[in-house]
Amino acid sequence: FLRAIPIRRRDTVLEVGCGTGVILRDLIPLVGPGGRVAGIDPSRAVLAAARRYCRGTGITVRHGDGAKLPFTDDGFDVTLAVTVLLHVADPVAVVREMARVTRPGGRVAVQDQDFGTLALAHPDRALSDRIGDGVVNHMYEEPYSGRRLPAVLRAAGLEQVRLRAEVYQETRLTPYTQAFLGRRAGNAVRFGIVDAADAQRWLDG
Repeated sequence: FLRAIPIRRRDTVLEVGCGTGVILRDLIPLVGPGGRVAGIDPSRAVLAAARRYCRGTGITVRHGDGAKLPFTDDGFDVTLAVTVLLHVADPVAVVREMARVTRPGGRVAVQDQDFGTLALAHPDRALSDRIGDGVVNHMYEEPYSGRRLPAVLRAAGLEQVRLRAEVYQETRLTPYTQAFLGRRAGNAVRFGIVDAADAQRWLDG
């Protein structure tokens, strides 16, 4: 994703919703010694972790809201948000702010999952839909974020919009997918969408 944006040597880059700083650290070798990397997040707890993780790198992290970025206009070559917009009630407002703080000709880049596209080969399609749709609607402000990204970017005033879509598919029930579906079933019970017996029946199917 970072290479596709692309991030170049000497770029100034802002990550909105930087979390614990994992991606911020990945940006440092891409921008090189002449570049600058900053992150912002609304959670003070994750920013404390980001400050520890990014210590000694020159990365700046700040507390703030993606819909009201505390930066001047045109201050960055690139702004990016990774797995952020699906958690946001008004994604257009966030992308507008990202565009505002990005210089003319710069790049605004967003990456998001589309949890509404989970497709399972299951004998009980109605139960599968109830659990799949029910859980993501409880967990995310916008579970269909991925498919909305081009429209969100254009609504924020961006013009040269490119979309790169990737689909993860597997034909065997690997431990990774078993764990993912187990969490989905557990959340369905926790949110009162199904009872424990139906959740187990779904997993057995």
